[in-house]
Amino acid sequence: MKNHILIVEDDEAIREGVRILLEGEGYTVQEAEDGFQCLKKLSAETDLIILDIMMPGISGIKICEEIRKTSHVPVLFLTAKGQESDKLIGLMAGGDDYLVKPFSYAELLARVKALLRRYCVYSQPLKTEKKTKQWLEYGKLKVNTQYNEVYREGEEIHLREMEYRLLLLMMENPQKIFSIQNLYESLWGEPFVYTSANTVMVHIRKLRIKIEADPQKPQIIQTVWGKGYRFGRIVEKKAK
Repeated sequence: MKNHILIVEDDEAIREGVRILLEGEGYTVQEAEDGFQCLKKLSAETDLIILDIMMPGISGIKICEEIRKTSHVPVLFLTAKGQESDKLIGLMAGGDDYLVKPFSYAELLARVKALLRRYCVYSQPLKTEKKTKQWLEYGKLKVNTQYNEVYREGEEIHLREMEYRLLLLMMENPQKIFSIQNLYESLWGEPFVYTSANTVMVHIRKLRIKIEADPQKPQIIQTVWGKGYRFGRIVEKKAK
């Protein structure tokens, strides 16, 4: 089955170049020249959105925030700005990755394939013959180890795919102290560079907001100053 990709870019030349590249790789591609068209063309079949940040009318940041109200589809930001603050704003708005213009088609294709792999493989229920679901529990937090299903105090929490993987990795290794580099290379599968630290910290911050009783005083994802992060002690592990 072909993956469906939506390109949102007001520059026609860039939009056409990216479309030709992706169609050459076998993807089904739709185009939108602004954020309003993006929201109209977004559907359940969309597997990835390539979204320009600087567009007339409504910015890519605002569009991403609207998308996140109804969809967990991965968003790859295209930005002419390389400042760390701009990248952090994009990630906090719900973006999954970013690429600074000008970019090479090889790098764009690598990012697209990585995001689709994570979304289409890791976010889906695993094919298994087991009739039971495996769970990890920590206090009032309950996590399915087979696919993205998380509950806090009996209510389901909707985690982004990378947030879920981050939580599961730390929960399965409660005594291990993970450095930022360790987390990035384990989850993103890419070599760590200095700017990668911000990506990890943003995801830690967003995860804490969703699972901690008091995100300002985290007890589940704990900070080990000067070393990294670790998970609180596992209370119970069982199958249901």
